[in-house]
Amino acid sequence: MKILVTGGSGFLGRAICRRLTRQGHAVRSLSRGHSTELTGLGVEQHRGDLRDPAAVATAVDGCSAVIHTGAKAGIWGTRSEFYDINVRGTQHVVSACRDHGVGLLVHTSSASVVFDGTDLTGADETTPYPERYLAGYPWSKALAEQVVLAATGPHLATTVLRPHLIWGSGDPHFLPRLLRAARRPLPLIGDGDNRIDTIHVDNAAEAHLLALDRLTERTTTTGRIYFISQDQPVALRDMIGRLTAAAGVPATFRRLPRRSAYIAGGLMEWLWKCAPGAQGPPLTRFLVAELATSHWFDIGAAKADLAFAPTIDIPTGLALLEQHLRSTGAFRPAT
Repeated sequence: MKILVTGGSGFLGRAICRRLTRQGHAVRSLSRGHSTELTGLGVEQHRGDLRDPAAVATAVDGCSAVIHTGAKAGIWGTRSEFYDINVRGTQHVVSACRDHGVGLLVHTSSASVVFDGTDLTGADETTPYPERYLAGYPWSKALAEQVVLAATGPHLATTVLRPHLIWGSGDPHFLPRLLRAARRPLPLIGDGDNRIDTIHVDNAAEAHLLALDRLTERTTTTGRIYFISQDQPVALRDMIGRLTAAAGVPATFRRLPRRSAYIAGGLMEWLWKCAPGAQGPPLTRFLVAELATSHWFDIGAAKADLAFAPTIDIPTGLALLEQHLRSTGAFRPAT
C-alpha cells in the first residue's frame, strides 16, 4: 500500500516509517520539517502544516491508508494552539480521507486523555473522560480522538491508539527535557513509589502497524480504542533514575509536599502566561499531578484484538538507548 504518516519526521513517526518501508510499503510523510533519515529510507516527503487543509489533502491524495501521528505535544501552550493543531488538524485529515477515498485511518492519541489528576491503576478502555483537564494537550487529544471515532463508518475504518510516555533512541522531547531538569535535584512528589506505564518507541510503532493490519483485514477493531504500553508498570523514581543513568546522568531528588507543589505549579503557570514567548515553566499543575500519582493501564484489549505484545522490554530498551547515546556522543558520564 501507499501509506501516509502525518508527523513522519517526528520521534514516533520515523519509527513507523522505518517499519513500513521494511515491509515494502510505499511511504509518504507530511511534516513541517525535512528529515534526512526519511530521505535515506526512500520516503516521499511533503512539507506542510496540519492546520492547512490544502496541504493535508495533497498529502492524503493517492494513498490507501493514513497513520496520523502528527500533533502538538507537551504540557505547555495555549488551548487555542492545541485545538488548532490537534483537533482541527485531525478534522482536516478525516475530511481528506473522505474526499480522496482513503478507507483506513490509525490515529495516535494519548493515555493522558483519561487522566483527572488522581491514580489510574489498571485503567482500561471503559475509563471515562474526566470532567476537566489540567492541560491543553490531553484536552485536545480527547477531542481529536472523538473526531476520529465519529467519522468511523462503511467508508472509513478507524482505530485509536493510546500510548503513554514514549521513550527510546532518538527521543527529541521527553528525555532531553528530563536530562535538563536533572542538572538539579528533580522534584519528587511523595516517595516516588507510585507506579507508571511507559512504552518504548519501537513497541509503539509496532502497535500502529498491527492496528493497520487489522483494519486492512476489516476486523472488529474498527471504531475501537486501545491502550498500549510496556505492560510493565514501574515506580516513577526507578524509571526516572534508569532513564537518566542511560545517559550517564545520575538522578538526585528533592521531595515536595503535593499541596505546596500544586500551588507553586499554578503560580508558575500564571507567571509564564505573563511572559509571552517564554519557554514553559519547570512545574505546572498537570506535571505535579503526573508526578504524584500512579498511572498504568490494562492492555488486555490490545493483546486480544491486535495481538500486541511488547517485544523490547525495559532493560533491553535502556541498553539500546545507552548504546545510541554513546554512538552519538550524547552520553555524559559523571566525573
